[in-house]
Amino acid sequence: MKKLICILAAVACLYACKGDDMKASNNPDSGVGRGGSTARFTIVKDYLYIVDNQSLKVFRISAPDNPVYTKRVSLNTVVETIFPFQDHLLVGTQTGMFIFSISNPENPTRVSVYSHVVSCDPVVADGNYAYVTLRSGTNCNRGVNVLDVLDIKDMRSPQLVKSYPMQSPHGLGVDGNLLFVTEGDFGLKVFDKSNPNDLKLIKTFNDFTAFDVIPDSNVLIITGKQGIYQYSYNAQNELKLLSIIPIKS
Repeated sequence: MKKLICILAAVACLYACKGDDMKASNNPDSGVGRGGSTARFTIVKDYLYIVDNQSLKVFRISAPDNPVYTKRVSLNTVVETIFPFQDHLLVGTQTGMFIFSISNPENPTRVSVYSHVVSCDPVVADGNYAYVTLRSGTNCNRGVNVLDVLDIKDMRSPQLVKSYPMQSPHGLGVDGNLLFVTEGDFGLKVFDKSNPNDLKLIKTFNDFTAFDVIPDSNVLIITGKQGIYQYSYNAQNELKLLSIIPIKS
């Protein structure tokens, strides 16, 4: 599965690259790398941010052929994921979500921490809300299986809005009013998030395994047991398989 996640992140960065300067983007002008919720690195303008098991590392990549290591921030917990949002980084760990300001991009500053029980912790954000999946499993000790919705309007004090029970939530992604949550062997769930206080389950697709998902302009990139899948989707939440990149174990 780790191999799939790494490949998904690499494909996502290539998929989102725009222009000769190769700056990937969640929005065409932001210079922010677009990756999945289980990604372990992201690009924001001229900087590459990487998480390892215990820390956040910063590289300046204004000269792509000569990246410069500039900073290591120790987190003293098991780090899972990283997600760029506005001028912040949301770092998912097994004990909570860390929010860092990157107003000074070479010196990420901790703004707040949303703590939870020991659990795997992918995260994405949109508007004033962050969506966090907590999953039990081999590497997650006493984990639970829930989807948490957090109010992050005040980055200094994230507040839990509501928790939703899940089966085995892995990755997640947002596109407009849609929230996509992968459930491993239980497939993919699609929610209407127009009211983050009351998510509505629209549809479940359980005919494939799904580990992580990147939605963009009516196309989903999904990792599964056999490889990376590309699906189109429409307003009726119908999925159509476009392509498969098989991955041999």
